[in-house]
Amino acid sequence: MERLPGWVRRHLAALRALLVLTLVLGVVYPLAVTGIAQVLLNHQANGSPLFRDGHEVGSELIGQSFTGRDGAPAGKYFQSRPSAAGDGYDPLASGASNLGPEDVLDVLPRSGARPDTGRQSLLTRVCARSKAVGQLEGVGGGRPYCTVDGVGAVLKVFPVTGTPERVVSANQACPARPFLATYRGVAVECARPGEDLSAGRTVPVRGTAVAVVPADAVTASGSGLDPHISVAYAELQAPRVARERGLGVARVRELIGEHTTGRALGFMGEPVVDVLELNLALDRG
Repeated sequence: MERLPGWVRRHLAALRALLVLTLVLGVVYPLAVTGIAQVLLNHQANGSPLFRDGHEVGSELIGQSFTGRDGAPAGKYFQSRPSAAGDGYDPLASGASNLGPEDVLDVLPRSGARPDTGRQSLLTRVCARSKAVGQLEGVGGGRPYCTVDGVGAVLKVFPVTGTPERVVSANQACPARPFLATYRGVAVECARPGEDLSAGRTVPVRGTAVAVVPADAVTASGSGLDPHISVAYAELQAPRVARERGLGVARVRELIGEHTTGRALGFMGEPVVDVLELNLALDRG
C-alpha cells in the first residue's frame, strides 16, 4: 500500500480529532455532568421547581404575576415587583427596560389619521405604579416628582434661558388640568399630543408627597425575573392579604418572617421575601 500524501494524512488526523472531541465533549462530558447534577443537586438541576397538590406551579428562581382572570391583582395573594422581561417574567426575554433617572418625558399618544400609543417615561411608569399600589393597599400612592393623576411632574419652559414666556406640563395631555396653575408667574398649559417640546427647558418639579410605597413595588429588577420583594413591600401588603383571607394580620406577618431570607453571607444585600413560596404557604393554611 502506497504511503498516503501528506495533505491526506493531515485531513485524516483532523477528522479523527474532530470525532474524538465530539464524542468526549459533546456526549460523554454533558452526560457525566447531567448525571452528577441529577444525583447531587436534583432540585436545583431541574430548575428549583415548587409544587402545590403535586402540580408544578413555578420556580424558586423566577418570579411571576398573581392576577385574576381579568388581569387585575388577586387580592388574596402577595404581589410581585414589576417585570420588564417581555410581557412579564418571560425567561426568554430576560432584561431591564434600560431606562435611567433622566427618562422623565412621555411621548403622548395621538389619535386621528396616524394614531399611536405613545411611550411612557420611566418617571411616569413609577408614578402610575405607585398610584396603583396605593389604591390596592389603601395607602397614599404619591411620590416626589409625581402628579396626583399618576404621571411625571415635569414642565417644559420656553425659552430655555431668561424669563419664562410659555410653560407646558409635558406629561399631562390636554384637556387635563396641569398639576401647577402657574410657574414663575406664567400660566401652565396642558400638553398637546404630537407637539414638539424639545426646544424647551426640562424642569422636574418636586412636590411635597412622601413616598409610602417601597421602591421595589414600582421598579423592575435588572433581570426582570426577580422572585423576591423587600420585607417592607411584604409588610405593606399584609393587611390586604389578611383581610381577603379572613386571617389575623399577626399570622400573615408570621408567615412573612418564615419566608424571609437574610443577607447573603450575613452582610451582602438586604433581607428579601420569596413571593411564590409565601403565597403557597398561605394556600396551605
